[in-house]
Amino acid sequence: MSPRRSYDQYCSAARALDAVGDRWTLLIVRELLAGPRRYTDLHADLPGVSTDVLASRLKDMERDGLTTRRRMPPPGAVYVYELTVRGRELLPVLQALGEWGAPLLAERRPTDAVRAHWFALPLLRALEGFGEGVVQVRLGEGEFYVHVGDGGGGGPVYGEGPAPVTPDARLSLDTETCTLLGRGELTLLDAIRAHRVAVAGEGPLAKALREP
Repeated sequence: MSPRRSYDQYCSAARALDAVGDRWTLLIVRELLAGPRRYTDLHADLPGVSTDVLASRLKDMERDGLTTRRRMPPPGAVYVYELTVRGRELLPVLQALGEWGAPLLAERRPTDAVRAHWFALPLLRALEGFGEGVVQVRLGEGEFYVHVGDGGGGGPVYGEGPAPVTPDARLSLDTETCTLLGRGELTLLDAIRAHRVAVAGEGPLAKALREP
């Protein structure tokens, strides 16, 4: 296991960066907010990370109490990584970083990879105040779902593909609209009114989203 590197400063920000300031660490947290993930799944959704670096970061995160590794019961019987309570507390940190970095998404570079679920956290922020529940989202790049409010109940914040339960609302939109929402240049209600976001569902959350 790699030795701990430290700024050696008696400062809470410096100590936090000792734990999560290494390259890839916070992006691993982003992926694990979707729930337990296999090593191969993490590697697939972190394009550009080497196998050695990913393995090293996961060991460091486990040592620092951010993640745990456990074996799934049969028939899967594979090892998965998941966030601890301490690791899940990084959600607002990632959301704040995403909000700060959103203006930098003005232009998508030809070399930029993209995954549909990378839009989950900014969209989750846009859904604040509309109630609680599961929202299924369809983008051109794929589908994901988010748990709005306390809907996650301490479980995954979002997930790839179809939701495991009947969603309380369904949203269909394009990537450009989702990017504008994340950058704060468009509110979700304004996007719905402009027919840039289609809302389906009859639950309270869907009805709140359709209010004029």
